[in-house]
Amino acid sequence: MLPAWGRASKAVNRAMCGIAGFFHPSLAVEAFPDTLLSMLRAIAHRGPDATGYVVDSRCGLGSTRLSIIDIEAGIQPISDPTQRYWLCYNGEIYNYLELRVELEALGCNFSTHSDTEVLLQAWLHWGAACLPRLNGGFAFALYDRDRDELILARDRYGKRPLFYAFCGEGMLFASEMKAFLRFPGFVFEHDPRQLASIVAVWTPLPEQTGFHGIHSLSMSHWLRCRAGKTEVMPYETLDFGGNITVGSEAEALDLIQQRLRESVALRLRSDVEVGVYLSGGIDSAVVALLAGELSSHPLSTFSVEFADREYDESDQQHEMATLLGSRHHALTITHRDIVDSLPAAAWHAEIPAFRSAFVPMYLLSARTRQAGIKVVLSGEGADEAFLGYDLFKETLLRQDWLNHDEEKRRIQLARLYPHLEHYGPQDVAALTGLYQQFSQERLPGLFSHELRFQNGRFSARLIKNAGNPFEAISALVAATPGYAEMTSIHKAQWLEFRTLLAGYLLSTQGERMGLANGVENRCPFLDPAVVRLAASINLRFDDGFDEKRLLRQAFRARLPSSIVNKRKFPYRAPDSAAFVDCRPDYLELLLSSDEIAKMPFLDGKFVRALSNKILNSPSAEISTKENQAFIFLLTIALQHRFFVQRETSPTQTWADSPLVRAVDLRHLT
Repeated sequence: MLPAWGRASKAVNRAMCGIAGFFHPSLAVEAFPDTLLSMLRAIAHRGPDATGYVVDSRCGLGSTRLSIIDIEAGIQPISDPTQRYWLCYNGEIYNYLELRVELEALGCNFSTHSDTEVLLQAWLHWGAACLPRLNGGFAFALYDRDRDELILARDRYGKRPLFYAFCGEGMLFASEMKAFLRFPGFVFEHDPRQLASIVAVWTPLPEQTGFHGIHSLSMSHWLRCRAGKTEVMPYETLDFGGNITVGSEAEALDLIQQRLRESVALRLRSDVEVGVYLSGGIDSAVVALLAGELSSHPLSTFSVEFADREYDESDQQHEMATLLGSRHHALTITHRDIVDSLPAAAWHAEIPAFRSAFVPMYLLSARTRQAGIKVVLSGEGADEAFLGYDLFKETLLRQDWLNHDEEKRRIQLARLYPHLEHYGPQDVAALTGLYQQFSQERLPGLFSHELRFQNGRFSARLIKNAGNPFEAISALVAATPGYAEMTSIHKAQWLEFRTLLAGYLLSTQGERMGLANGVENRCPFLDPAVVRLAASINLRFDDGFDEKRLLRQAFRARLPSSIVNKRKFPYRAPDSAAFVDCRPDYLELLLSSDEIAKMPFLDGKFVRALSNKILNSPSAEISTKENQAFIFLLTIALQHRFFVQRETSPTQTWADSPLVRAVDLRHLT
């Protein structure tokens, strides 16, 4: 049995943090330290415990540290003994102990017990081939002084962010784009084509940020910059074909329990207490159950409750907390809370959002940190791995629509949405016509998501002269080797992993809201072994219409029936209704002709018509697509003010981190 804060070794340097730096910039050498420190201060909320940096005449890189293991001694940047290689690292390598054993067998000597040094030595021994070996959430920058080369890399599922941009003769990089605001001469400008794509597909695509000239390093990719040339390369591809042989359903259930238990155990490695986010659904309940079984201490659990009962899952949250005997912390969210905190949450998110659900997560992380917790586990990734979304069932039905007779269609339609209380025959009749219309692919490679994209088409009207907002995602799938040969369900999974999961759920709603208050989120369902197992058993023992049946069956005996039998209840929060009720001052960004004119990429006529309907119509008359477009519009307007106009920004959550390491190598070059 593990303690709640895991198996940690003496003198271990392991921490969530933020990183930032520049390479060959057009900047006076004398200004290097001050500029780098200014960039790090812009993201100090990610690592309020310590700051460190290294500079030479060609490069500067640094980190702000959230101490999780070896609280006293863990310092970055870290170098090899020769000071040729310097590493700044954001994240956790959960299997670092196992990798260390491999490296020691190869003759590697370690001077610390840190996962940071394991990462450095892994790169020195294996190069980019080390990246697929890493089980974790990470982003790092590695500088080779002899080769005058900078390496950037990001984890396979995009859990940790990493942005880069070219400025003059140089390149900037950072965990958050706001660090670039502190680099002399750097200018933010919204990119209308990217914005049109973002609002159409609900999320940025792998390289998109919404700003001209700023790139997101894609999940499972690494970058090399040397001699004025930059290369971006993948190190792993998403594969949902499944390569694990499972002989029976009973064996599948045993393997689910085993793999998830191993995953949770890895993610409990820490020198600080690890809490759990409880949503009220099966995914977080499984994680909390396993964490409780592996811990010798009571868990601390955290949940969002809503004053508006339409969105509330507190009954199941409290039932699970009671079962665990956890120290439960519930935060009740009102319309006013969402309205008051949207600007700060949008500042941290940096990328437009289609719903307000990320705001309660921002407030929950603040409550979590107030309780003294720096690390939490959550159930994120389960729906993508185990086919939990309605989108997957819809795809299964639509792909076979023309092969079903009328009776079969009616039966399958009736099985689609058991979680909707008022779903009935009238809805089945309406969907029959819709599914007939979308029974054949219209957008090549995007069949599974075409229904979702109908709402996106409406939001794309926000952008003037948007052109084809699906051009970028069409190009992405067309350029992906092997994509065309995938089944419709595997394409749907690929799209979910590459778009909404990485671009919104793990970032805007997850990592960015957690680290805004110095809280790291770990996702046991996104362990590669768990994802591979799910790919091998999905649709093997059922038809896919009883979502996540195997996962629920695996833990049925150990969880309350109210949770095991509960169907997917999407996490949502009040959207436009909150802003209609509370009427914040910043709505002037959408109502003033002068303010709208500052954003020439917007279609002013459509913006005014949408805002007028939202603010002057009964909430029952506001459609889902209008709600989404309104939240997109509001977050775009706020982020334009913060980043492009630089007029104002929310107060930083944390004071500057103490400077614990400053290395100046310029005298050696």
